[in-house]
Amino acid sequence: MSAPIGRTRARGVDTLSLDATGSRNALSASLVSALAEALADCGRDPDVRAVVLTHTGTTFCAGADLRDPPDPHALVALLRQIVELPRPVVARVTGHVRAGGLGLLAACDIAVSSTAATFAFTEVRIGLAPAVISLPVLPRADPRALARHYLTGARFDPAEAVRTGLLTACADDVDDALAPVLEGLRRSSPEALAETKRLLTARVLETFDRDAAELTALSARLFSSAHAREGMTAFLEGRDAAWVV
Repeated sequence: MSAPIGRTRARGVDTLSLDATGSRNALSASLVSALAEALADCGRDPDVRAVVLTHTGTTFCAGADLRDPPDPHALVALLRQIVELPRPVVARVTGHVRAGGLGLLAACDIAVSSTAATFAFTEVRIGLAPAVISLPVLPRADPRALARHYLTGARFDPAEAVRTGLLTACADDVDDALAPVLEGLRRSSPEALAETKRLLTARVLETFDRDAAELTALSARLFSSAHAREGMTAFLEGRDAAWVV
């Protein structure tokens, strides 16, 4: 089996690619572990100025892998690792993002997508709630817009994701949009970048400190519920869940 994370480097910027296209880059236990290891390597390497988190295939991340879901504690640790990494983390999205994938975006410092991307918090449609991913999402997103997206599970476009605060920007050519961002990071002092990131993420980390235990327990409880079993079974079988009217 090939590694679920690809890695390349160009002028001090390491690009980590979610590379499990067979599962639409869903957050499996193995992908979460591999991404955490790659991020740790980047954080230890003094030659890494910034990290770009991107993907292969047409989906950035389909959310949790329902056949091999990660332990909620491991997902919390991964999201916090992105927030705390002493390097800016920039999400580059050219495909679709669902559920837990939006947690990855919210944990990143800067997130840019193509105009072809789509987004949805689909948890409620399979009997779950966006519990763990709320740790980075809630401090950074507009509450009124988020209520609509959390409660309906409906798909929304990149312009709405920018307005909601889940994206920094969207563009027809995502690489053209990212070029000045990466150039700015390359021209900045590594020590100053780390300290500036601390200022920007303080509120997000307060949410982790306050709510992580409660939301991890909620996630575990919902995953083992009868509604979640029905919702996930219905999703895997390509049918409506029993509660759909």
